Amino acid sequence: MLPRTGSASDKNLIIGMTEHNEIALFPLRVVMFPGSKVDLQIFERRYLDLVSHCMRNDVGFGVCLLREGEEVVREAARQTIHRTGTYSKIIDWNQLDNGLLGITIEGQTKFRIQDCWQADSGVLVARVEYTNGDSTSNDEPIPLDDDYGALVDLLHSLESHPLIEQRNLRINYDNLWDLGWRLSELIPMEVEQKQELLELDDPWDRIRSIEKLVADMANEA
Repeated sequence: MLPRTGSASDKNLIIGMTEHNEIALFPLRVVMFPGSKVDLQIFERRYLDLVSHCMRNDVGFGVCLLREGEEVVREAARQTIHRTGTYSKIIDWNQLDNGLLGITIEGQTKFRIQDCWQADSGVLVARVEYTNGDSTSNDEPIPLDDDYGALVDLLHSLESHPLIEQRNLRINYDNLWDLGWRLSELIPMEVEQKQELLELDDPWDRIRSIEKLVADMANEA
């Protein structure tokens, strides 16, 4: 997806939302899922302004996987992004030893981009549609049965890794949504495979895809 050039009426959307479905975007080489936590170092002026805006107004931004381009945009370069991402909020921040601003973000709700443009500040802004179910505020957990015991054991094993323990993830081990999100996040795989799992709307389809990935990895070992 290529961002379009902002019109005069877009200039007020420099770094954030005028409506909840109009959000700033942060393209990364990371796939965020609802409940994911990621640490970022912020140094570009446009993103420092975005973070400041979000913290002052208690709003978030959308994280989208880069399809082409680099996280840091250089002159004459451009970014293209996937159309499905995750609305994320800043849950912690600190000044790092290297002098940069460090923030921790947490994924909230999956969205799809309907339209996208670049504001005068250089930040991408999008009008998005949020999806049902793929949200940390989802009130309808799907209980698990014994058929998923092996995947639950795998998730316990992944969560016990020291680097993962530091994230303090909140995991409901009796919820199919959570099982799919956390396994998609934590199983080592290419980011494009993670993006494919994010784009699935049916949690059963996501679990079936994860089962196949795990089986394929076991056969390759």
